Amino acid sequence: QVQFVESGGGLVQPGGSLRLSCAASGSIFRFYAMAWYRQAPGKQRELVARISIAGLTNYADSVKGRFTISTDNALSTMYLQMNSLKPEDTAVYYCNTLGQNYYWGQGTQVTVST
Repeated sequence: QVQFVESGGGLVQPGGSLRLSCAASGSIFRFYAMAWYRQAPGKQRELVARISIAGLTNYADSVKGRFTISTDNALSTMYLQMNSLKPEDTAVYYCNTLGQNYYWGQGTQVTVST
């Protein structure tokens, strides 16, 4: 069973940056399209960014131009570089396959606030 461990969240001021990491057990990046999701308080979990096995990326309109998703297959790690953060980016961030094939990890909290 694949497990995900997200890290890198924290408290940051508007306009700041964070880089999230997702460590996955097993070399699943070679076999699945992957994605970052987020869930803000009182809202449903939403897709933020996705990356295909070939490395093609796609982003939610709300983060396009500010976030960058990438993977390091050798390390079985996925990243989300987040720049120009806004208060509305505050959420718990999760990683999973695009098809949500596996159990969710604990996520990592991102809080954007003054």
